Amino acid sequence: MPRRRRTVAQHARLRSPHPLGQLAKLLAVAAVVGVVSTVGVVSYTAYDLTADFVEEAVVVENQPPVPPDLRQLAGGVNMVLVGIDACEEELVALLGERCEGADAGGRLNDVTILVHISEAPRKVTVVSFPRDLIFEAPACDTADRGRFGGGTLQINQLYTYGGLSCVITAVADISGQSIPFGAMVTFGGVIEITNAIGGVEVCLASDMRDRNTGIDWEAGPRTIQGVEALQFLRTRYGVGGSDLARVGNQQQYMSRLARKLVSEDVLSNPSTVLRLASTGLRNVTPTQSLTNPLTLVQVASAVKDVPFEDIVFVQYPTVTAGSDANRVAPDYAAAEVLWDALRENRSIEVTGRVSVNDGTVVADPAPGEEARPTQNPSVEPGEVDPDTGAVALPSAITGSSAAQQTCSAGVVN
Repeated sequence: MPRRRRTVAQHARLRSPHPLGQLAKLLAVAAVVGVVSTVGVVSYTAYDLTADFVEEAVVVENQPPVPPDLRQLAGGVNMVLVGIDACEEELVALLGERCEGADAGGRLNDVTILVHISEAPRKVTVVSFPRDLIFEAPACDTADRGRFGGGTLQINQLYTYGGLSCVITAVADISGQSIPFGAMVTFGGVIEITNAIGGVEVCLASDMRDRNTGIDWEAGPRTIQGVEALQFLRTRYGVGGSDLARVGNQQQYMSRLARKLVSEDVLSNPSTVLRLASTGLRNVTPTQSLTNPLTLVQVASAVKDVPFEDIVFVQYPTVTAGSDANRVAPDYAAAEVLWDALRENRSIEVTGRVSVNDGTVVADPAPGEEARPTQNPSVEPGEVDPDTGAVALPSAITGSSAAQQTCSAGVVN
């Protein structure tokens, strides 16, 4: 077995963004958030591409009204972003039994994310829900205008039963948040987005091999695009075999995609911006509430000055499911600390690890760069840190901010 090697993840202070970066800051929220915001900020320069985008928009059950002026964001605003494992022709070989076996008939929401944008002072919190989360889902409308009765199920089955609307309904129920916006992208769409910006550089702390996804990569930085982007997002055994560890790996991708989207390489290249916009239009299915260009521009304006340290990626906290040791159930007590902090518009401070089961790691900063401040040990979970004003999250909630750089731990399988 190859010797494990660690690379350095950095915590440097970030320079002030380019003026164009302010308009594009919405792109820095998360991978799929980047997709949606790209559509909102620049896609309407190509009007002929918008017809299908609007036509395919999803009607959401019990859709809360969209505020008339999102720049105020009283109480904050939320959107759900869903990545589905659609069996697109070019991906069938990679998705294997998912496309050719007994489960080939459905579409699973293998990535489910809630994005919360607070009222002023602006903060962005990205909450990833593990695909193996078993919970009590509410009833919801189905895509064929029927009715799904809800009940105990795994969260990634929701899209199969009721599409994007059903996923939004369930996330609103479990989080207690009002969710006016949502969007769906396929794994193939994520590949196209990654290709449109020339790839995303990720970091491997050690060699990563996973026969299930075909990964055989050496430790160090690696720019991924095309099929490699899908392999990286789907690998589970490459980070130890845990679905929870995979979420941390996906969050590394989100953070690094965010950095790439606001970089000079993208913003200073008009052809790249236009290519990204048209790619977003072709690959994103939004809710009807997201088809108004003015709404999207207002959302972009609301988050344009959010610093990277206030863009935080966390994983929804879980415990082992009583019905299945290989699945997880909600840790409602830990989650309530997070939801309370969002309702009170407080900054949050991650006290847990970067990811569950060490799927990603953070090493010492490079020489000459500043390390991230450590958590105040005297502050109990749920309490406010008197030095920072942030709520200390329970250690059961893992995550990191966009100001950090993490690396995949990497496990040879």
